[in-house]
Amino acid sequence: MKKISVVLFSLGLTLAFGQKVTDYKYIAVPDKFKDFEKESYGLESFLSKNLTSKKYIVISSDKSKWPSEIGNPCNVLHAEVLNASSFLKNKVKVQFNDCHDKTVSEAKGGSSIKEFQEGYSDALRDALIGVASSNPTVNLAAVESTPSVTQPVRETPAQNQAKETAATTFTTSSATKFTNGKINLQKIQLADDQFILADANSSVPYATFKATAKKEVFRVKLANGESTLGYIENGSIIIEMPQANGDFTRDVFTGK
Repeated sequence: MKKISVVLFSLGLTLAFGQKVTDYKYIAVPDKFKDFEKESYGLESFLSKNLTSKKYIVISSDKSKWPSEIGNPCNVLHAEVLNASSFLKNKVKVQFNDCHDKTVSEAKGGSSIKEFQEGYSDALRDALIGVASSNPTVNLAAVESTPSVTQPVRETPAQNQAKETAATTFTTSSATKFTNGKINLQKIQLADDQFILADANSSVPYATFKATAKKEVFRVKLANGESTLGYIENGSIIIEMPQANGDFTRDVFTGK
């Protein structure tokens, strides 16, 4: 199996300088997004609740209100939601910027709901599917101030063994193969509520699945950016594939 990092990069989860959104604990959300200053449609609150559910600590964009434990401002990501709507579809783009105002991650989402209040929220929910839960492993402020030439960190034999065991467990237990008779894909579990189907040969994502409130029913984002639904039925993974005429066909993947 190809390195999982390749898959994550394809999903847009890999950040500049090798950082990921999940490396951060704090995310600043403004009182108003620039593109929604006249009418926010509750997007700030929606984003804050979604990030909080993923174990991020949401703070104000006003630095004077930040908790003292943050220390260096480079320990904070700044969220912005942009209006990317087309004539017939409500669309948004979510950006996460670092302390140097560089965009380290970006995600797009769309909704066919025409009403702005529900449509923009649905588009934002779609965009946030690929944002995994917070899992900070390093002090990013320390990374910012680290000289370009550093001494390698030496790990104990026990630490090396633990890392090798974890890698082996992930490779063997979180990836299973499925096929629809035409293409072979592997299911890779990214989190408890999220997995992808990726090309078995190149690890290129075919579809990203995010759990809904209903058991074994998922929001699905296809490789071409379209959003649809998927579900588990008798052990098979089924995707409702949108057609040009507005209908849907069932793409059934069974385990090998």
